[in-house]
Amino acid sequence: MKTPALTCIAIFLITACSFTQPIERPDIAVSGQWLEATPVSEAAMPSADWWRGFGSPTLDALINEAFEGNPDLRVQGERVIQAELALRVANASLFPSLNLSGNSGWSRNDPGPRSNDTATNKKNTSLNLAAGYEVDLWGRVSASIASGEASLAASRYDYEGARLSLAASVATAWFQHLASVERLKIAQENLVIAERVFKVVDARYRNGAVSQLDLSRQTTTVLSQRAQIDPLEVQVRQTRMALDILCGRAPLPPSTEPPDTLAGLSIPLIDAGLPSELLLRRPDIAGAEARLEAAAANVGVARAELFPRITLSAGGGLATDALFSLAHPSSTISLSAAILQTIFDGGRLRAQVETARSRERELLETYRKTILSSLQEVELSLSNAARDARQEEAQAQILVEAERGLRLAELRYGTGADDLLSVLDAQRTRFSVQDQLAQLRLARLTGAVNLYKSLGGGWEQVSP
Repeated sequence: MKTPALTCIAIFLITACSFTQPIERPDIAVSGQWLEATPVSEAAMPSADWWRGFGSPTLDALINEAFEGNPDLRVQGERVIQAELALRVANASLFPSLNLSGNSGWSRNDPGPRSNDTATNKKNTSLNLAAGYEVDLWGRVSASIASGEASLAASRYDYEGARLSLAASVATAWFQHLASVERLKIAQENLVIAERVFKVVDARYRNGAVSQLDLSRQTTTVLSQRAQIDPLEVQVRQTRMALDILCGRAPLPPSTEPPDTLAGLSIPLIDAGLPSELLLRRPDIAGAEARLEAAAANVGVARAELFPRITLSAGGGLATDALFSLAHPSSTISLSAAILQTIFDGGRLRAQVETARSRERELLETYRKTILSSLQEVELSLSNAARDARQEEAQAQILVEAERGLRLAELRYGTGADDLLSVLDAQRTRFSVQDQLAQLRLARLTGAVNLYKSLGGGWEQVSP
């Protein structure tokens, strides 16, 4: 009768004294659909290699190179390895420890000339094996393992988040480089136009058809347009250097013109899905949840420290009075159980429990903030994508009219029907519209990257 009763009591104590509790998740009301979403039948959900949607083999190669050589991503990979090793250390506490020790020695005791004692020689050899095991009665060890598992999961999610951010940064840097090259070409073309108009004005000035004021005005236009080229050349080099650093290589001057152009890139149509699905499609949200689980387990560890530790130990050994020999040894065997309970520590252990609880509440709010920020990022990305598409379409129509107006202004000025002010105004309009169109194209491309990133790319949390 005693054995079943003691077994039941032991099971009750083990199950009742597990201090790790399920985490508390934030209560956030999520809308059934995105407020800024525009339904598009051809849109597709982000895939794991979402950057291929832009139709740039060069971008594919750059991102793969960055995955291999970027230092920040390698650092994050080492942190995953460290978390795996920390979990291995925690799991080792489930097993008993075994220690083997041995020694062999010789000593001589010489009492001196005035002593009646005789000199003695002493030899001994021993071999001992000791085992120790902590009984995890209060769940301290299991809670430490649960914390290690959650920390490992968080580090893996952080790695996926770093990988997603790196791909987005490389894509954005590549598009910025292409935009810089495009704007430089536009400035050079506009300089050619300004110099062509200057030749017309100069010819008419020499023939006395216009005043020196017209010549001065067009000279100013040529010089202003020429001054815009140097900063753009610097920007081309700087954007290329930033791209090289992201790929994990030293900055080098580009040997050839980039094979892509802004106009030649595709802008993918992206399906944002449902807001509720976002919780499983962003690695930073999964990482925040995993850190919250680790904090909850650490509360269990801190609470278990308030209770006594029970350890079991066993040992055995062999000993002889010979040097480097265990022939005809004497043997010893020992078994023991020990209990250790802190009686007074000035409130240190209870303060540690409250600290762990405060840390859990902090990470709960961090988890909630991450969710809210993620929802906001998607809404902003959807809004910016729709706005930039409309603006680019309108700007393309404005450019057509601006180019027509410049041609007519040059023609009318050449025939003397209009003055130079009309040509100057048409040039400025065309220069500005063309440059803004390139920047709007860049905004649409980077907006698509931001939307991919805010949706978590093609990553999806796998349920255990």
